[in-house]
Amino acid sequence: MGFIAGVALQLQQRELWEVRMHVVLVAGAILLSILAARGVIRRRPLDWAPAVAILAIAFSLGFALSGLRAAVFQSAALNPALEGKDIDITGRVVAMPQRGDDGVRFRFAVDAASLKGQPVVLPAQIYLGWYAGFGNREPAPALLDIDNPDAPAVLLALQRQPQPLRAGEQWRMTVRLKAPHGNSNLHGFDYELWLWEQGLQATGYVRAGPNDPPPQRLADSWRHPVERARHAARDAVYARVKDRQLAGVVAALLVGDQNAIDRADWDVFRATGVAHLMSISGLHITMFAWLAALGIGWLWRRSARWSPTLCLALPARSAGAWGGLLLATAYALFSGWGVPAQRTILMLAVMVLLRQSGKRWPWPQVCLLAMAAVVALDPWALMQPGFWLSFVAVSVLFAAGGPLQRDEDSTSLSDDATNAIANYSRNERADGQFHSEHQPKRGFLARLTPVAASVFRTAREQWIVTLALTPLSLLLFNQASLVGLLANALAIPWVTLVVTPLTMLGVVWAPIWDLAAGSVAVLMAFLQWLARWPVASVSVAAVPLWCAVAGVAGGLLLVMRLPWHWRVLGVPLLLPVLLWQPLRPPAGQFEVIAADVGQGNALIVRTAARTLVYDTGPRFSRESDAGHRVLVPLLRALGERVDTVMLSHRDSDHVGGAGAVLAMQPQAALLSSIEDGHPLQTLRASTRCVAGQRWLWDGVTFEVLHPAPSDYEFAQKSNAMSCVLRISNGAQTVLLAGDIELAQEQRLVAAHANLKADVLLVPHHGSKTSSSAGFLDAVHPRLALAQAGYRNRFGHPAPPVLERYRERGITVLASPTCGAATWSSERPDGPVCQRQAGLRYWHHSPELSR
Repeated sequence: MGFIAGVALQLQQRELWEVRMHVVLVAGAILLSILAARGVIRRRPLDWAPAVAILAIAFSLGFALSGLRAAVFQSAALNPALEGKDIDITGRVVAMPQRGDDGVRFRFAVDAASLKGQPVVLPAQIYLGWYAGFGNREPAPALLDIDNPDAPAVLLALQRQPQPLRAGEQWRMTVRLKAPHGNSNLHGFDYELWLWEQGLQATGYVRAGPNDPPPQRLADSWRHPVERARHAARDAVYARVKDRQLAGVVAALLVGDQNAIDRADWDVFRATGVAHLMSISGLHITMFAWLAALGIGWLWRRSARWSPTLCLALPARSAGAWGGLLLATAYALFSGWGVPAQRTILMLAVMVLLRQSGKRWPWPQVCLLAMAAVVALDPWALMQPGFWLSFVAVSVLFAAGGPLQRDEDSTSLSDDATNAIANYSRNERADGQFHSEHQPKRGFLARLTPVAASVFRTAREQWIVTLALTPLSLLLFNQASLVGLLANALAIPWVTLVVTPLTMLGVVWAPIWDLAAGSVAVLMAFLQWLARWPVASVSVAAVPLWCAVAGVAGGLLLVMRLPWHWRVLGVPLLLPVLLWQPLRPPAGQFEVIAADVGQGNALIVRTAARTLVYDTGPRFSRESDAGHRVLVPLLRALGERVDTVMLSHRDSDHVGGAGAVLAMQPQAALLSSIEDGHPLQTLRASTRCVAGQRWLWDGVTFEVLHPAPSDYEFAQKSNAMSCVLRISNGAQTVLLAGDIELAQEQRLVAAHANLKADVLLVPHHGSKTSSSAGFLDAVHPRLALAQAGYRNRFGHPAPPVLERYRERGITVLASPTCGAATWSSERPDGPVCQRQAGLRYWHHSPELSR
């Protein structure tokens, strides 16, 4: 426990200590251990010194070893001077590439690198993209200033198409790199932590334009045979199964390629609570190991009919335990040997070793030891939801007397196993059953047939795990499935006993994959039916720590083997999680959250009882947009019910996430300047935003300043049609300017005698075509929010624009340095930057200017 606590505390560091400080701490812990071993610290009656010393040693080792590993890893980070430079590299593809509609992404081990002919040092592994051409995504194939009308933007479309890549191949290519940098949002996915945990210290893209040297394949090798086999198996699945949607699920179950599953299917899996079955997660591998152990144990016992040699040499329960662990390891290897799979195998190995050694430790000690082993290997696992889901699932099965705890059902070696097998071999009857004196007495289960007993135990354990994980899912994801028990009742046996075996057998004979795809189609029809239920899932707002602790305790109490009058005490502990409501601004006040969505606009405006979303960020690819990635999780965590979605104009970096937000918020009205034939009109009929529109929410006035009604009468640039919104409570004012340019700024200055605002959304992300001197003088804000992507291809915000803001004493908060920015009219001088508020040592801290 002390070791885990030390690691947990080290993960809260904003900056790492120097290496020598961690070395001193390790040396101190070793010295204390020696003193304790030599009896210097002696135990006396009621003396707590030895226990404190042991905890201090474990705590110090956990903190120091975790910090030392992090410091060593951080020392090999990308040199900031190399960001954005064209670097020639030679190295190997080390993992199965991930293909998407916009190109291919792959991990690359660097053997050599040079800049303008001079050798440079790069991190050992980097994460690269090779894009198929120009698109509204990031990173882009070229860093061109498209604000210059003479820029040859058409050349962006001439990107050389990605060539087929395979693990083990050696390549020479020109790349452009940057430090690991992800969106920083409250309750958002920590992409930088994910890259850190994967050992990737730079991201970038292949330079393959017409003026770049073409990438060259230098050699091929079998240095990564498992990855090559995974790649071949995935390609074979797609070649055999014609339906790409079904092929994606089969490929995901076979080789762990979660990107192969369509986003719409992931939405169904999450709504029905079966997502853990479709991703080869820790819970999935644990379940596979358990079923494999039961199957091997059953076969091992049946072998005694023909020869007792195997059972006498190794009891069936031990054979099942070790066989299940080996098959789970092989499955994890073939699924990509990701970090979650590694820590799950380590957890299972620790538990199997303890049980097979004859130890009968209490279940909390077994779980804590397994947790300590995993954390020693991967300290950053403590920050991952999958880690907690796996361990809570296993822990509740122990606590509730599940198969990992019951001697008669576990895969461990029971005390009388050898004698029972020997008696069986001597006294075997024609029906091949034990004598009644050798049959364990199981009460209720003894009155059931073996199949019925197995079904009952499986249903009971499924109910226990579902009940325990529901509050944890609410805490981690702010969402839980209400049909999850019904969905899993079919999905768990169907996927584990039908789909997964057929998927694996297809490696031997490809036509079996057609059967696997058919079984997936049957399951999908059932899950889609459940997902259409009005109350298929429930969402709750993110809760504070004390609520989270109470909720987990309540879930554990409900499933423990205790009298019911004790179990029901878990219900009131769950109520804070279900009933918690985040604080909102008081009447007459409002709050603006500028989400970090990269190169695009997305803001949430909250009053005492109303919510408006202004723009929804960019679309990154066919399967990914800022709505799904950022806004939907953020709105769910805030417990928001959106009243109006305002889309400033039709550009994809402003409307890319609108579909996801509108689907999540079916009651929200749509206000925009998009044309009548725009695809979003089929999702929600839009009302035109027109200058002069005005409404009052909770004492806060909202007023549209642009465009004028006449602007809709003839074709204009999309930027010129940006809806400009002014929000004011009389004391504080915010101006959201969209992508207006010089001409629209001049019109606003001429039409409004008072444009004064305290906060300005920087027009057009800081483009050279906007933020004119006259406009800034008229608005004269104290604070400006610049929503732009880190090292974006447009150069936003442009240095000359930033200089105009600095000359006027205007503070600029840019999303690459600030992350999501939160401003409140109650505290106008105290905006909160999420990148600083949630800073940890693995996070990137870029400078404002490039």
